[in-house]
Amino acid sequence: MTEHHLAQVNIGRIVAPLDSPELADFVAQQPEINALADRSPGFVWRMVDDGGADATGLRPDGNDALLLINCSVWESVEALRNFTYHSDHLRVLSRRREWFRRMAEAHQAMWWIPADHRPTVAEAMERVALLREHGPGPEAFTFRDPYPAPAPAVRL
Repeated sequence: MTEHHLAQVNIGRIVAPLDSPELADFVAQQPEINALADRSPGFVWRMVDDGGADATGLRPDGNDALLLINCSVWESVEALRNFTYHSDHLRVLSRRREWFRRMAEAHQAMWWIPADHRPTVAEAMERVALLREHGPGPEAFTFRDPYPAPAPAVRL
């Protein structure tokens, strides 16, 4: 077992409320894509709201009812990349402009966490802010500029 896992967050501003006709297809596909993630190699955990099915009830910015968050934990960058770009998730990802407004600033981040840690909404939003303010680094990075997991602790 590795000492670190990869946490990832992405945020997005939807084009209309979740219960609107514009978002109906997105909402309808959520259970399928979440189940795909749950059974993907290297998947560890995903953030869910009080309903327990997904995170669509969470609002990372209480002042913005259209801002959604998705946060999950994976064994490696490769495992997350395979799910994101080499599974049926890509079919939904390719339609993101139908459901989400383009964001001028960074809207996703990855970082390494201890294997037993689960990120909070606040922690995830801090990583997006770090990436926006400082660019990629060991504390917050992207697929384009990944950083390796911290070296294992030396045991004497």
